[in-house]
Amino acid sequence: MSNENEPLLGQTEERHVPTVWSSFKVTLYSSYINYFLIFVPIAIVFSILDASPTVVFTLNFIAIIPLAKLLGFATEEIALRSGSTIGALLNATFGNAVELILGIIALKEGLIRVVQASVLGSILSNLLLVLGFCFFLGGVNRTEQKFNVTAAQTSCSLLALTTLSLLVPAAFSASTPDDQEDKEGILQLSHGVSIVLLIVYLLYLFFQLKTHTFLYEDEEDETEFPTTTLGFSVGSLLVIACVVSVHAEYLVGAIEGVVEHWGINQTFVGIILLPIVGNAAEHVSSVTFALKDKMNLCIGIAVSSSLQIGLLVSPVLVLTGWAIGQPMTLFFEDFETVILFASVLIVNYLIQDGRSNWLEGVLLLSSYVIIAMAFYLYPK
Repeated sequence: MSNENEPLLGQTEERHVPTVWSSFKVTLYSSYINYFLIFVPIAIVFSILDASPTVVFTLNFIAIIPLAKLLGFATEEIALRSGSTIGALLNATFGNAVELILGIIALKEGLIRVVQASVLGSILSNLLLVLGFCFFLGGVNRTEQKFNVTAAQTSCSLLALTTLSLLVPAAFSASTPDDQEDKEGILQLSHGVSIVLLIVYLLYLFFQLKTHTFLYEDEEDETEFPTTTLGFSVGSLLVIACVVSVHAEYLVGAIEGVVEHWGINQTFVGIILLPIVGNAAEHVSSVTFALKDKMNLCIGIAVSSSLQIGLLVSPVLVLTGWAIGQPMTLFFEDFETVILFASVLIVNYLIQDGRSNWLEGVLLLSSYVIIAMAFYLYPK
């Protein structure tokens, strides 16, 4: 009896109640990547001093990496208290809030094409790059990993709806003679579709958080306990999200100069590079959870982030454009629409069995590399 109780007593002693100060120390020393936080003030100073676009872009890119790691750590702490469903939702929401702010800023400046490219790039980045790394790194030391197939299929069905919302305007435009292109019709169609998508997103939240919560929860891990206070974790999310927004704005502002200096395709920057930075939080968090075999939480972050882009961010940007007089639509180029359709199709095939392995991760990453090469060479 005594031998069985001794380890339990030791565990109880170690599980001291976290304070604000202990929460700060645990967060600060949570990863060696936090050493790169020194680039946060450096990047801001150089950005304010109007350094060259290459310097501003590089410094802010590096600064976002440790901030993304801290965002993931705070999310995991909250997930240990509230469950994987709310944890995944919080991570996706805070990650996409940055993109939404940047999208609205770009929309006010009339950069509609840039906004559309970043929306599409964010969906592709989460579906292929983030999920690919999760499957690959999480499966390296395991034969396979399992997740709730019903929740995954529900998410993929919603992704299919997102794809349909982009296919319909493209088909509408393609069926109209070139000399009679109905731009006003496409704009009105986009407004109506955006309202429908927002309603579907609200119903999806009700499904995920109320009626079918059990589908999205990982099994409880009794060996892990929160090491920070709830208030500190929530406050960290808010503060870090704001700081990331500042760096992301500086980074986007340097894009034009970087494109000219490096001689790369602007479409490539908008669809490939920017989403990698904008989704840095989801990248780090998802891979971290995949390594811990928390696949419901991992897929919840990666796929839910894509769903939020398609069902929330895109419609909000379209309706915001409507409100401020910018003709933002859901009409994308045929090349981009086909790539999105193919990407959603391959993800559907790979997650429909509720199991993943490292080879499936390689397939997703390979798909992303192929698409990246295509956009790099795409004339614009």
